[in-house]
Amino acid sequence: MRVTITFDNTPPVRKGLLSDWGFSALVEVTTSHKLLFDTGGIGRILLNNMEILDIDPSSIQDIFISHPHLDHTGGLSSFLKRNRAVKVWAPPSFTEDIHVKEIKFLSKPAKLYEDVYSTGELDGIEQSLVVETSKGLIIIAGCSHPAMESILAAASGFGEVYGIIGGLHSTPPEALAGLRLICATHCTQEIARIKLLYPHAFLEGGAGQVIEVS
Repeated sequence: MRVTITFDNTPPVRKGLLSDWGFSALVEVTTSHKLLFDTGGIGRILLNNMEILDIDPSSIQDIFISHPHLDHTGGLSSFLKRNRAVKVWAPPSFTEDIHVKEIKFLSKPAKLYEDVYSTGELDGIEQSLVVETSKGLIIIAGCSHPAMESILAAASGFGEVYGIIGGLHSTPPEALAGLRLICATHCTQEIARIKLLYPHAFLEGGAGQVIEVS
């Protein structure tokens, strides 16, 4: 599995990439299956970063919407001008009228594809993506508005959680104990403490950051 952060307000890691409030990441479960997790807040920035990162919008088969806040869906309309032949996986709280190949609403934990799952919408607002690797499950979270305990419990229904990537909002750092990969980005309020407590697990975010887990 390979995750490339395409939109983040954490400073970018490559020249030419832009940052702004929001989050998006390309998730490559296999070399042939590409899924875009959220679309950031501004389409122009998302597409700029994708171009620099050599990511062709037409090569993406799925879009996964974590929750319907503008900093996670603001780039959707711009992306769809480049590629409408996508399947969208959304929480029921997502009500935007879009024209795509197919849209599925996930209110409960579900299997999307082989090794790819959703926690389902938690607390009526947000779902997280879960990808199975040989090291364990990787959670990709938009903002972690639901309690981390709820996210971890839902993901654990698919196996043992290895790590988490994405926005962790007001998550208490102690709730992350035991995780072996923590890439805290976007809205995470306790990045400094997380980095201090888990130096061997912590990985910086930012547009252009690539995380590979076999």
